[in-house]
Amino acid sequence: MEYLNGLLDTIRTYLPAERVEFIAGALEFASQAHAGQSRRSGHPYIDHPVKIASYLAELHLDTATVAAGLLHDVVEDCGVTVEELRAKFGDDVAHLVDGVTKLTRLDVLGHGDVEGTTRTDNDNVHAESLRKMLVAMAEDIRVVLIKLADRLHNMRTLRAMPSSRRISISQETLDIYAPLAHRLGM
Repeated sequence: MEYLNGLLDTIRTYLPAERVEFIAGALEFASQAHAGQSRRSGHPYIDHPVKIASYLAELHLDTATVAAGLLHDVVEDCGVTVEELRAKFGDDVAHLVDGVTKLTRLDVLGHGDVEGTTRTDNDNVHAESLRKMLVAMAEDIRVVLIKLADRLHNMRTLRAMPSSRRISISQETLDIYAPLAHRLGM
């Protein structure tokens, strides 16, 4: 698993050994939580959070952000509670994962996939409103960075999705995430 070594090698370049161990603990926890799950592509699900954490580590983000990148889906997909994360990884990681989870829920509620519809000015106004809510809800910019890394990996793995979903996800990315990333100077 070369990508695991890549993540650990990257964080070793800028974090002390005890922080690397903390992230390795988050990786182990995420691996156990996602055991038996796979992505639509057939790849093990853990590949997704490891890739997100790798993107965050390449930006030399702090320990809590990289750990939260690894753990970002365990609340939504694995039945792990925010309180469990707080007990095991501390307030900072729990706060970040909770923030990403809330943004994901807002994403789904606010801009769901409706096949067969056409985009209108109303959709553009809605997208702008959602963008503003995303920024307003994210009291911590690290939440937005994790969510952007999540979207980046999802975009890079779209080929496993049906055509209608690829189009919908791509349009959502153009409407919401691309302007947000631009505003952040990314």
